[in-house]
Amino acid sequence: MTFLQLVSIIVHEYDPAIRFFVDVLEFELVEDSPAVTTDGCAKRWVVVRPPGAQTGLVLARADGERQAAVVGAQHAGRVGFFLRVDDFRARYEKMIAAGLEFVRPPRSEPYGEVAVFLDIAGNRWDLLGSPR
Repeated sequence: MTFLQLVSIIVHEYDPAIRFFVDVLEFELVEDSPAVTTDGCAKRWVVVRPPGAQTGLVLARADGERQAAVVGAQHAGRVGFFLRVDDFRARYEKMIAAGLEFVRPPRSEPYGEVAVFLDIAGNRWDLLGSPR
């Protein structure tokens, strides 16, 4: 079997990003292990994913000015991540209560209900529900 296992999101710091994905988005912390960069500097291998999912996110701390410059802009202002949920309205309300910033209100599309929110780094995500 072939599947997309991991996608990387560049973040400013590990711990706030972990708290965001685990506490706010209710992802699982799959791994948080010490590692080193290619030039020998300390880093961490941090993986989170939605419960039951095979595909996860590597939370990669920005290493240097070039990477720091793209934190929150990895997709040039476009939505780059898509979170499908079973109960759109309940999850939307829970995310609002947690203080998430939605930059576009819920709307109905042929592919489902959708609202655009920002993650801790400023990346745009679609919160997706089932089509009505």
